[in-house]
Amino acid sequence: MSQSASQQILARIYGKGRGHAFTPKDFHDLTGHETVRQVLSRLAAAGTIRRLRRGVYDYPEHSALLKAPASPDPDAMARAIARAHGWTIVPEGQTALNLLGLSTQVPAHWQYFSDGPSRETPWSGGVLVFRHRANKETARLSPRTALLVQALKALGEEHVDVAVVSRLRSEFSPAELARALREARYVTAWVYEIIRGLAFAKGAAHA
Repeated sequence: MSQSASQQILARIYGKGRGHAFTPKDFHDLTGHETVRQVLSRLAAAGTIRRLRRGVYDYPEHSALLKAPASPDPDAMARAIARAHGWTIVPEGQTALNLLGLSTQVPAHWQYFSDGPSRETPWSGGVLVFRHRANKETARLSPRTALLVQALKALGEEHVDVAVVSRLRSEFSPAELARALREARYVTAWVYEIIRGLAFAKGAAHA
């Protein structure tokens, strides 16, 4: 016996895990738009999911300290919006540093390069900024490699110290660094040299 549309939608939400953000378009392969909208509205009213802004929801994490839902993940929101519009996005500047734990500052503006139109999307915790940019340096890169490249460029060569290198080694697996080494050969020379050093340090140069 096949699951109802509501059960299928809920199963997909649970399958993605807490903290995942989504839009109705993430379920259009299961049923029609109006049914999806009604199901998500009911789940939000029941407290199963949380409405973050018009057309964007998440399956919230829970804070044991606060004994309440944790704050939404802005990056998950940005990626949900990008999926809905068919955009490719890359975190830039302070956003990239924050995602990799290289900055303790929580940006009010989460900024992304996008192959879609420039747009600012406000939400309760700040603003998601999508900046249209035909960035040849990141267009050929996988998301993790692009994140690494943007974080290094945001820091600047003179600020890539032992602590930064140590953090990046812990954030990227050997397989990810091996891929970054293959993909990033045409980026800024000093950025590539740091990636090469990270890859060799983790034995990933030939992975």
